[in-house]
Amino acid sequence: MKELEQNPSTLEKQNPLISVIVPVYNIIEYLERCVSSVLNQTYKNIEILLVDDGSTDGTDILCDKLGEQNNNIRVFHKENGGSSSARNLGIEKANGEYLGFVDSDDYIEPEMYELLMQALVKYQVNIAQAARDEISEDGSKRSDVCVPPHEDTLYEDAQFMKELLLHKGDCSFCTKLIKKELFLNKKFPEGVLNEDFYLLVHMLIENESIISIPQTGYHVFYKSDSNTRKSDPENFSRIFRDIIDNADMVSDLVNRFYPELIPLSIRFGLFQRLDYMLHIPISKMNFKNLFYRNQVLYLRRHLWDSITSNYLTRKNKCYLLLLSLAPKTVRKVHQMLKKG
Repeated sequence: MKELEQNPSTLEKQNPLISVIVPVYNIIEYLERCVSSVLNQTYKNIEILLVDDGSTDGTDILCDKLGEQNNNIRVFHKENGGSSSARNLGIEKANGEYLGFVDSDDYIEPEMYELLMQALVKYQVNIAQAARDEISEDGSKRSDVCVPPHEDTLYEDAQFMKELLLHKGDCSFCTKLIKKELFLNKKFPEGVLNEDFYLLVHMLIENESIISIPQTGYHVFYKSDSNTRKSDPENFSRIFRDIIDNADMVSDLVNRFYPELIPLSIRFGLFQRLDYMLHIPISKMNFKNLFYRNQVLYLRRHLWDSITSNYLTRKNKCYLLLLSLAPKTVRKVHQMLKKG
């Protein structure tokens, strides 16, 4: 991680078009707030692409209304296929030289894209990132998911990969402004979650640097009824399976491109499996569940890695050890402790 000097850019002043892609699905209550925050940007050369992913609650009609009211809003309707498919359609239709993404229940600060564009030009990179926060339904600010830098900070590809493997980096595309050409041969994987992580690491291995600015530009609206946050003990989001698939994927990339980061990729794979083991419903913890069985066997094979890792906390190591030996018993105790 390098803290940069104030070097003047050699690029001429420009005002390139930014395409902001907003996947939309049954979000009528919050869509106007989201769109308004993009319309109110201090950077004015922006087009907004609302990609309706088969909404059934009237959101599709609202999209058309917003498109009729604003010349810089383009609306596309498609059959339901998930956020990634909506984003991919937006990328295909975008006219901008740079792309931004905003989830339809979130909102952004007025200066976000102006600050990100200034950072791209100043540091001559293709990816700029702002800080984000999470806002609860009552308007209160939640703890930071990713701690922002104190000043503009340039990450080379290996440095940002390291941040991701330590769960310090922000993989979200919503906090970023990215040159469109990086998507020429890439798209978001469809039908899975944790898709931002997958796509970002594949951009990093092409030696892409990221400039991270300290200003908070993006606000994540934290809804308690989100699929990954429901309190029902039997609810089990597929994201906990997808993060393991991505851990195995990034392990392969690290082995090939960043061998110096292998200890961190091992730590990452163990930590993702710990997350899975602490969330899977106890009723699904049996060896007839092949995916679950494979994770238990993985933990047992990597027991020495768990114990000796310099990148896991003592608490992490204890849980990994116990979950590899008596997973169901540990989960029952863990559940009782949470209730207590």
